[in-house]
Amino acid sequence: MRYILHNLGKLFSIIFPFSVFRFLSTVGGIFYTGYMIQNLKSAGKNIRLNKRTFILGEKYISFGNNVVLGRDGRITAWNKYYSQSFSPTISIGDNVSIGDNFHITAINCIDIRENVLMGQKVTITDNSHGLNLFSELDTAPARRNLVSKGSIIIDRNVWIGDKVTILPGVKIGQGAIIAANSVVSKDVPEYSVFGGIPAKLIKNLK
Repeated sequence: MRYILHNLGKLFSIIFPFSVFRFLSTVGGIFYTGYMIQNLKSAGKNIRLNKRTFILGEKYISFGNNVVLGRDGRITAWNKYYSQSFSPTISIGDNVSIGDNFHITAINCIDIRENVLMGQKVTITDNSHGLNLFSELDTAPARRNLVSKGSIIIDRNVWIGDKVTILPGVKIGQGAIIAANSVVSKDVPEYSVFGGIPAKLIKNLK
């Protein structure tokens, strides 16, 4: 089947210009968006999902207006994990743009507010597998209980660079900037620049 599809793609490229392929890809994305937003907890207007974006736990996820999600991303809101039960919420506000290959996962609460811009390969997680206790180490990591050390809040007008990881229990204040490749493990004051592993204050913009 893969061989057949590969050759059909080659044939298609000979017969039709690339602009046709781009048009069909755009149409597919619009169709996928229309299908998926019907299953969300709430959805605003002018949402753009890529058809290669994976969403799990739709009824716990809310999108505002003008939300744009990049390719090959994952949003997961886990209400069950083996014998555990959760009441997760993921809220993405108006005018939020998230780059390709993102990963947003919650068992607690992730609140991304208006006008947030994210680069590519950003990870936002409010949970982890286990508490890193010695007594857990004989259990396969995937079978350890999911635990959350707190919700995540990303306030308005925050700019997050490529390959940033945001860990549980963090609030990023309004107007903050997170440098690329950073790991955010503590609160970020508003109007500040944070960067590094772990992320630390680089500059106060007030």
